[in-house]
Amino acid sequence: MTRDDIIHLASLSRLALSDTELDSLEKDLPSILAYVSAVTAIAADEATEEPHVGVRHNVFRTDEVTNEPGSYTEALLSEMPERAGQYLQVQKILSVDE
Repeated sequence: MTRDDIIHLASLSRLALSDTELDSLEKDLPSILAYVSAVTAIAADEATEEPHVGVRHNVFRTDEVTNEPGSYTEALLSEMPERAGQYLQVQKILSVDE
């Protein structure tokens, strides 16, 4: 890419580039474009490959309680800002006047 191409792309992108930035881009842009081309080629190759499908099956486990019921209740309730018994107490937001 030439310096004029970079200036044109910058204007299309509404970017204001200094001379230092233009020099840097003029030097780095060919390697950036080569990298993007390599990634695009790899992605295109992977898209054309057939997926490898092997034997598939679901793995189920029995649904069982692994802790004692209520063993964490008090620890959780102690973290609440306000509570009423075993319930979280919140500010009333609904009224029956309407």
